[in-house]
Amino acid sequence: MESFLLRIGNGLQHISESLFVGMCQMVGTSKQVAIRRETADIEDMLNRQLNTNGKVIRMLSGSHREGFRLKGSDWDYMIWLNDHRVIIDMSQYCNTANTTLILSDSSESPPGFALLELLTRSRYGVVQLACITMNDRVYISSSTHRQLICSSVIPNSVEHGPCGSGYIAGTLEYDTAWSFVSDCWPPSASSWIDRCHSWPGPEVVDDIIRNGIHFVAIGHPLGPHTNEEWRISFSQAEYKIVNSMNHCQFLTYGLLKLFLKEVMNQQSEDTNKLLCSYHMKTTVFWAIQQNTLPHWCPQNLLAGFWVCFKLLLKWVYEGVCPNFFIPQNNLFLTKIHGPAQNRLFLQLHELYKNGLACLLQSSSIRSYIIDVLYNPTLSICTDESTLRSQVDYDVDLVTESAITIVSMHTTNLFHFNKAMHTIEQLVYSPLTHYQAVTMQNFTATLFQYTAFQLQNLYTNTVCNKQLYIADKISRQMLKLAAKFGCVSDMLYIAMYYYKTLRYREALFVLEMTKVKLAQPYLMYRGLVDRERYTEAVGGQSWSTKMRQAVAYNVSLWNRIGYISDLLLEQQSALRDKSKQILFIPVFVMLHFLEFLCYRHVDTTLSQAALDELQVLVHHDQGQLVDDINRDITWEILGICQQITGNLQAALFSYEQSLTQYPFSNIQTATHKRIQDILSQQ
Repeated sequence: MESFLLRIGNGLQHISESLFVGMCQMVGTSKQVAIRRETADIEDMLNRQLNTNGKVIRMLSGSHREGFRLKGSDWDYMIWLNDHRVIIDMSQYCNTANTTLILSDSSESPPGFALLELLTRSRYGVVQLACITMNDRVYISSSTHRQLICSSVIPNSVEHGPCGSGYIAGTLEYDTAWSFVSDCWPPSASSWIDRCHSWPGPEVVDDIIRNGIHFVAIGHPLGPHTNEEWRISFSQAEYKIVNSMNHCQFLTYGLLKLFLKEVMNQQSEDTNKLLCSYHMKTTVFWAIQQNTLPHWCPQNLLAGFWVCFKLLLKWVYEGVCPNFFIPQNNLFLTKIHGPAQNRLFLQLHELYKNGLACLLQSSSIRSYIIDVLYNPTLSICTDESTLRSQVDYDVDLVTESAITIVSMHTTNLFHFNKAMHTIEQLVYSPLTHYQAVTMQNFTATLFQYTAFQLQNLYTNTVCNKQLYIADKISRQMLKLAAKFGCVSDMLYIAMYYYKTLRYREALFVLEMTKVKLAQPYLMYRGLVDRERYTEAVGGQSWSTKMRQAVAYNVSLWNRIGYISDLLLEQQSALRDKSKQILFIPVFVMLHFLEFLCYRHVDTTLSQAALDELQVLVHHDQGQLVDDINRDITWEILGICQQITGNLQAALFSYEQSLTQYPFSNIQTATHKRIQDILSQQ
């Protein structure tokens, strides 16, 4: 098989095309990648504009920001204080009461690293606590800052390089790098600007320089101030450069990432941690900029991979992997040297001797090569429009938009005008279709959030006129949100009516919602009957699709009271600073609200709603209830059973809730409810 692959000559183009199709299926088409990037971009834009000075800015970075959704990849975030700025030299010093100034001093540090001298006092406690004095100057210690962030700011995290690392739902890994931002381009990276003759283009280069850099909390292991130094991070620049790749170049990068994981890192335990995804990215950057391959196209995908692999092999042989922005910064310096370097080179050289047949060792890639080998006349179409249907893109857009909305910071009621002004500006800016959809979802969420906050604010007012006005505005906001939102957004109206004792109005809304949720073409949790969805809403505007055929989980911001029956759970969740939102499966919330409202109207129908909820909780096989939301699902069933007086059933449900993965962080509430039952027996 392998010798045959080496002799097929012109067949390499055919295999390249097959592999291009396979990579589009595994990594995504250019349109799918655009959806992922553009929804992340609008999140970044909103976060920056809605957070004023003194607030924390969070930005998605790493492979997810670049557009990858490979299995097992972690989520990377860059976080920085918006009122702290790093300057490169004292000529940029400006005396301002609103900004903490930090001076970058790279005079004694290896290339790509610097000491950060605190010039003006910080109002942020962690920064002050991380300060040390050297030569009568105050510096921020990277190691101390990192330790303080992991111990007090990011709960349940451990140090991982410059990041605090942890897990969501037990399996989804995240890395959060707290950093300092600089608007200045470092002199040590000036040679990169001179190298950019053809790629990336001048507009990209100007944009990168204008947006500056970050400093992340890790020093050079061989530097004179390892515990104090900070590393220059070009994360924003790298994202913009990846964005400037054509899709074949991006898929080559993805192919290298897969090959690293499934082949190179499987050679031996001695070498499986020496190379990382960042080395693959650096390899692709250099290969493209050096114009090693004139045409990056589907027919040349294998040629592009081979160019990059040979460059990587050369670097391992020499023990030098030059940072793309600061070539003097050798990324191999601390790990790939001596015996380890020799072992790694021999292993990679064995793969090299096999030629492109080494790709057969990849479980993900192998089938796309073998299919062509056994069917040399197989017709392969590399037109991306044939690889994915519109339904696939709709699913992607729903998924990415949901991730974006729930990751945004909550907006204070008193900042509502600012938020609306920001939205108005963005609506009239040149948004892409995908960004417009995300803005639409965000606006609906903002209206829902504000409506309940407004109602809570005026609940205890002595002025009936104020209460009447607040109630009217809240209802208008919720109806407007449902008008351009999705099916599940109607449940917020029902919640509001229940909260304000309008049970029949709530039940009317619930009945309409129930009919829509029962439609066979509903898109929920990325699952959809494609044929029925296409028949029902295919060709319709996205707004129509949202109103008629899309549902999300219900999101309750834990700092706002929605319904009294869940306040205990929301208060429990707030014990974890990262749990801003309580997610409830939409069908669970539907039956829960039906049960609560019918108790005041018709006890028989109330019991029927409880029966439906019980069947859903006990017998759902992961179709309508996410595994990670089963703790709150059992909890809600227990609440309903406790209200009816069925204490034994409620006790069982609460105990079941405690056995689930504690994603919602409601254990304190569950234990209290159990104690309440036990005290009644």
